[in-house]
Amino acid sequence: MFKLASSPHTHSGALTSRIMLWVMGAMLPALFAEVYYFGDGVLIQSAIALIWAFILELIVTKLRHKPTFFYVKDFSGSLTALILAMAIPPYAPYWIILMGITIAILLGKQVYGGLGQNLFNPAMVGYAVLLVSFPVPMTTWMPPVELLQHTPSFMDSWLLIFTGHNSAGLTLTQLTATIDGLSQATPLNDLRTALEKGVTSLNEIKSSPIFADSSIFGPSAWTLSIGWTQVNLCFLVGGLFLLYKRIIHWQIPTALLVTFAICCSINWCIAPLAPNPIWELLSGATMFGAFFIATDPVTASITPRGKLIFGALIGFLLYIIRYYGGYPDAIAFAVLLANICVPLIDQYTRPHVSGHRVKGM
Repeated sequence: MFKLASSPHTHSGALTSRIMLWVMGAMLPALFAEVYYFGDGVLIQSAIALIWAFILELIVTKLRHKPTFFYVKDFSGSLTALILAMAIPPYAPYWIILMGITIAILLGKQVYGGLGQNLFNPAMVGYAVLLVSFPVPMTTWMPPVELLQHTPSFMDSWLLIFTGHNSAGLTLTQLTATIDGLSQATPLNDLRTALEKGVTSLNEIKSSPIFADSSIFGPSAWTLSIGWTQVNLCFLVGGLFLLYKRIIHWQIPTALLVTFAICCSINWCIAPLAPNPIWELLSGATMFGAFFIATDPVTASITPRGKLIFGALIGFLLYIIRYYGGYPDAIAFAVLLANICVPLIDQYTRPHVSGHRVKGM
């Protein structure tokens, strides 16, 4: 008898563990970019997440009386941990990442039976629960280190995460208090805050130090966002590498980005203070979500047409929630809502078997 393995299935012949390692390798450029622009807190959060995910996987496999090494060596838990660690603020308290990984591994993955059985993207389950439960620490980002008067050392980063203050006794809020124009230290938050205050001048919004001086397409265009633009470009490079290696399929990221860009273009044409589509594509977690989150082979659609619909749905939901919802960036909620629709999408996009008549014809 042949042994039937659970999903994700692939036609490349590569093992699941090898695919997970390729994906984590493709995330390394963005990881290094985050460390460069936001400090060593990213590395510390990643280390905490990877270690705790490994421990949880060991505990769960023991409790379920499963072969421990067989279920841990697929590196799916490590990939979930790395995605979540790179998604949360680098200097969030240590218990944030511990709780997020616990929710992602236990409630997002193992409660369904493990890899291949989960209905929702585990990392996004953990992120969404954290964002709803702890909105303040989950939206308080350290500005790019080049805007700080004193760049946090590795020890300062460690102390900020585990004690809430650096070696000089300064909290994260105090470290950013000297930077004029920064509310929560993300471009999307700055934009939302300015619009809620009734700002009517584009130059007033762009006066925040978080925006670089160089513009994208001429002096009237939106400026680049320090740190976030570069990180998104790194995710784009990593995503293109995964496409080249055929680790992921082109339909989901293409449909997501094109749909989101079209919606943003329409909004840009009719709204006087709307940022241009290029700025939107390179802000928040757009590229991260398009290439590394939405393409999860377990929770995404499996048919070619279904992948296009699934990606387009995420792009549309991302636009709707980002512009009309309560959160500046909404990739987690967009992906989770689209995950709910996957069974229906697959049902109506399955290829019909040759020689069989379609019902109703």
